[in-house]
Amino acid sequence: MAKTAAILLAGGSGKRMKGTVKDKVLYMLDGMPVIAHSAKAFIESGLVGELVFVCRDDLQQAQIGQIMRQYFPGAAVSVKFARGGAERQDSVLNGLMEVSDESAIVFIHDGARPMITKKNVADLYEAAASDGAAVLASRVSDTIKRLPDSCKSARNCVLEDLDRGRLWAMQTPQVFVCSRIKAAYERVREGAIAVTDDVAAYAISGGRVTVVENGTPNIKITNPEDIALIQFIKKGQDNE
Repeated sequence: MAKTAAILLAGGSGKRMKGTVKDKVLYMLDGMPVIAHSAKAFIESGLVGELVFVCRDDLQQAQIGQIMRQYFPGAAVSVKFARGGAERQDSVLNGLMEVSDESAIVFIHDGARPMITKKNVADLYEAAASDGAAVLASRVSDTIKRLPDSCKSARNCVLEDLDRGRLWAMQTPQVFVCSRIKAAYERVREGAIAVTDDVAAYAISGGRVTVVENGTPNIKITNPEDIALIQFIKKGQDNE
């Protein structure tokens, strides 16, 4: 098995939480902080030997370090830290710079997605080991329309249809051969290119990605309502 690392992005500003939660990745959810739920899936998979947490500041780094010692005292993983950047893509590259040279495959995951499972990790690892890159995603079930270029606002437009059968909602983890995604992000930085996720950065260098369909909820905590939804889902799962 190739040596594997996981980067967990934890330094988001959380502006859309509207002050309801001081730090969403440290919020206590079902007995553990959110970031611990994310880390647990990688640890329990047995496939990841290194975790790199990208943190906002020294205080958050110390808090996450304490969480790892408290909840995973015997975990057979090494823990590292990197500092977040101005944008998500800067934070990812900072995390990649801390990944050991021995790690052939790297997972990149938003720490505010606490519902990933060890099966997600295993499925993604298998796909990335075979094809070089993989992303967790779900099929788009809603009908999606696009505003035409000629329409400058959302009023009084002729909407364009998109083929729903070819649309996927991207999630994390997104998984790559480490050297390739690192080179892709270095190219993004050198070209001052803005990207929305790791797959977009990889595509700039011509990289192809395998989509791994996720049949379970994988909510990213962005708004206060997301926490309530996750708690509701988890309560239902516990009662099954």
